[in-house]
Amino acid sequence: MYTSILVPIDGSEHAQKALTVACQLASQDGSTLHLVHIPEELSHETTLVWGVGAIAIEASREEREEAGKQVASRAAEAAREQGATRVETVIAQGDPARAILSESRKRGVDAIVMGSRGLSDLKGFVVGSVSHKVAHTAECTVITVR
Repeated sequence: MYTSILVPIDGSEHAQKALTVACQLASQDGSTLHLVHIPEELSHETTLVWGVGAIAIEASREEREEAGKQVASRAAEAAREQGATRVETVIAQGDPARAILSESRKRGVDAIVMGSRGLSDLKGFVVGSVSHKVAHTAECTVITVR
């Protein structure tokens, strides 16, 4: 059904759940998973999944990017453990919704599977969530996971 699936991963539990769903879809069809991480400056300290640890509010851009590389690497490892055979990782820059949409067009994906909330939950309530923006703007199927 899907030959190419993009999964935004930010280190949140919602992204982890989205990756699980994407792996289930990929294993049925032998799809390629494109795991995309966009390092963001957060307004609160947060703990990342996949054993990466916590990111401090005052973390530098370089520290966020390094943590992002670890998140992407561990997510790819988790995807392979769940049966995905073709996994690519990308570190993108910019506004998360725009970066996700740009990467989806660039890679010609059939679907985007993403968490309903990410690490910047509070900001999403005020300016609109990333998943909402992506779902209403993407040119492909968008599956939002809770």
